[in-house]
Amino acid sequence: MLKYRPVEGRDLEVICSFPQSEAELFYFYPKAHYPLTLRQLEEAVARRANSTVVERDGEVVGFANFYRWDGGVCCIGNLVVAPHARGQGVAGDLVRTMVSLARTEHNAVEVRISCFNSNTAGLLLYAGLGFAPFAIEERAGPDGARVALIHMRYQEEPNQALKPTG
Repeated sequence: MLKYRPVEGRDLEVICSFPQSEAELFYFYPKAHYPLTLRQLEEAVARRANSTVVERDGEVVGFANFYRWDGGVCCIGNLVVAPHARGQGVAGDLVRTMVSLARTEHNAVEVRISCFNSNTAGLLLYAGLGFAPFAIEERAGPDGARVALIHMRYQEEPNQALKPTG
C-alpha cells in the first residue's frame, strides 16, 4: 500500500541516494551536480511547492514537487523513485497524486511535466498516463552534448481526472 505525505527533513538524505548516476540525477534534477547533496536538495525543496514523498511499508520510495504553480498551470518536477522500487507502479501513482494536488491545492486546469529525450521509461510512462508533447527545448546534457527536453501536458476533461490508486 502506497501512502503520500509532505516531505520532511529526515526524508532528504534518503532521497539523495535515489539517483545512481550522473544521468539519473540529470533526469531528476538537471541543475544539480552529482552526487546529489543534502544542501542541493534542500535548496530545491525551499524554492518549490508541494514537495511530496510516497511511502511503501513506512519506507520512502518516491518524491516529486511543483516548480511552477500559478495561472491555472502546475509543472511537476524533481520526480524520482528509489532504484529498488522502479518498475512497480510507484512513479505512475506519484504522478496521479501530483495531478490531484495540482487540482485541489492550486486549482490547476493543466498539469505539465518535462522529460529528456533519452529517458525512454519516463516518456512512455507520461504518454501512458495521458500526457502529450507540446514543445521541445534544446538543452545541454551533463557531458555538454545536445539533448531535447520534451514538454508534455495533461489537460483534464470534466470528471476525467487522474486518480491516485493508493
